Amino acid sequence: MTLPTKNKIDIMMIGHFARDILVVDGLAKTSSGGGVYYGSVTLRHLGLDVAVVTRLHSGDFSRIEELKLAGVQLFATPAPETSGIENIYDSADMERRVCKTLGFAGPFQIADIPDVAARIYAIVPIIAGEVDLPLLKSLASRGPVALDVQGFVRVRDNGSLVFREWVEMEEGLSHVTYLKVDRAEAELLTGQTDLRLAAHRLADFGPREIVVTQSSGVTVFAEGHIYQAPFTPHSLDGRTGRGDTCFATYLGKRLSTSPQEACRFAAAVTTLKQEQPGPWNGNLAAVEELLAGVKLE
Repeated sequence: MTLPTKNKIDIMMIGHFARDILVVDGLAKTSSGGGVYYGSVTLRHLGLDVAVVTRLHSGDFSRIEELKLAGVQLFATPAPETSGIENIYDSADMERRVCKTLGFAGPFQIADIPDVAARIYAIVPIIAGEVDLPLLKSLASRGPVALDVQGFVRVRDNGSLVFREWVEMEEGLSHVTYLKVDRAEAELLTGQTDLRLAAHRLADFGPREIVVTQSSGVTVFAEGHIYQAPFTPHSLDGRTGRGDTCFATYLGKRLSTSPQEACRFAAAVTTLKQEQPGPWNGNLAAVEELLAGVKLE
């Protein structure tokens, strides 16, 4: 399923579209998910040209109509099943969740990637095994790569998702320009609990800019400087997709602004996204109002 192809786009996102189940206090709800879902819709609201390369069961192609309606170029390959994660939350603490696998759409092949130029190639897998090192290197040969490390350290293990070290990390990160990790991943990969030190250490492997998310906000290491901006949501009803939204927004704004401004803007959008389920709704006036009261550390 595709839209008419443009010769060049702003950001190409590669990752599995997910059919997730969100369970809060024992109540379950099926929901679309994945970095390509939350990220691409957000980028379209920012006025950027976006393509999504994904894999899912043909019976779920109707679920990606939402992306098509948002103006995303779609390059979807049929797979034996659709990837999915069951996220189990306790509403008293939406920061903690138990994750179980529901399906896996299989690895991307180099032939799955369309011959479309992009200003950034964003690798945003949800489960390890979607993208391998040869594909990462192939994309890096085409242009700057952004990478969410969760798709390399979040491993399927007897129906559960567990964190394991990325064995090829040193070589893999040497091909990455923009790297996104959360607090747990940063500690796993560097052994550092101080996010500033963790970001510095990850940058030593090659990435030019590091984006670290946690419940309180986002930390960015870029051009030798650390920038931090808070998340200040009134509720966590839309907590799922927080990191996806933050990283996509940061990348989108970096095409036109400084790392400092991109950090501030990403924090504001992510704050608003967390207040409602689904992708960010694109209310730029609300973002500007929030930014007026946000001070960058």
